[in-house]
Amino acid sequence: MKKAILVIVAIMLVASIVGCSKAETKTDANVVKFGVFEPLTGANAAGGAEELDGVRLAQELYPTVTVGGKEYKIELAIADNKSDKVEAANAGQRLVDSDKVQVVLGSWGSGLSMAAGPVFKDAKIPAIGLSCTNPLVTKDNPFYFRVCFLDPFQGTVMANYAFKDVKARKAVIIREVSNDYSVGLAKFFADSFKSLTGDQGAILAELNYNTNDQDFSAQLTQVKSLKPDVIFAPGNYTESALIIKQARELGITAPFLGGDTWEIAEFINVGKQAVEGAVMSAFFDNDAPLTPLSKVFVESYQKKYGKLPSGTAVLGFDGYLLAIDAIKRADSVDPLKIRDAIAATKDFAGAAGYVTLDANGDPIKSAVIKEVKGGKFVFKTTVAP
Repeated sequence: MKKAILVIVAIMLVASIVGCSKAETKTDANVVKFGVFEPLTGANAAGGAEELDGVRLAQELYPTVTVGGKEYKIELAIADNKSDKVEAANAGQRLVDSDKVQVVLGSWGSGLSMAAGPVFKDAKIPAIGLSCTNPLVTKDNPFYFRVCFLDPFQGTVMANYAFKDVKARKAVIIREVSNDYSVGLAKFFADSFKSLTGDQGAILAELNYNTNDQDFSAQLTQVKSLKPDVIFAPGNYTESALIIKQARELGITAPFLGGDTWEIAEFINVGKQAVEGAVMSAFFDNDAPLTPLSKVFVESYQKKYGKLPSGTAVLGFDGYLLAIDAIKRADSVDPLKIRDAIAATKDFAGAAGYVTLDANGDPIKSAVIKEVKGGKFVFKTTVAP
């Protein structure tokens, strides 16, 4: 009798497992997975969180996609690359191997995107960079695309601002030498500034520091002795704010210019009064809508998070919507077909402007220039390519 009962129980367990397996298979068949690849801890955590906020808002507003008459639920597989290049490669591999994603969004930080780029390329999974501006992110990688402008343009924009608006003729660059983004943007600024001034000696010095450094007295003492007209310091928001704060304490009054990484609340929170007047290039301005979707994004973001969005948040939003748009155009959830549809993107109307991708997977977009004024990021102008 006991044996009979045990056999019946075993049969029921097997049936239960088979039933669950079938149910799970059915659920998975109606799901498309977007990998979200971001620094959610470490030095770049605030930037990664901003992009994730934009992605989450987009998922809330657009939770499904219809392909071939069938509705698919969009699920997010979130991977923390921990602001570290080795961890970035590992996080990318987990998205591919464990989460079985069909498309990847991210990462904040060009170096982190570049570290995982070969993983996505080898797995043939398309990735959409959100605010990673270094040209090397997409170079020789037919599976990496982006929705933001590039550093050669951004560097030129800020060099023009330094030359024409600040009337600067001599500059010092302070770069985060361990950050591919900072090193690349510094070079593009330097090349453009030298060309504008017609002076190969227009950059008085290029001074280096490392991510997570706290004391910049050695670099700033040299800056003070050089007396530049302007200081270009394209680095992470925390270190950049500390550099400006310590510069002002040393009596350095030259204006500071930076890149898109400065437009994070932490930059003002850390720098406080010292960063007043700091000028940076940015992706988007809440009061200057670029498409009909711009207003929808800003209002929805405020409703969900109780604050105004950053330029990086809007790119998270746009990256998610571009992925949906590509899936619809491909009429497939197959990663290779999604990749081909992304590559063919033309006149996609995102919240941060229109996106047409070139042969490298890069868009040509305008840049916004902003200034810290009254403890806020204030719009100054828009610069077209």
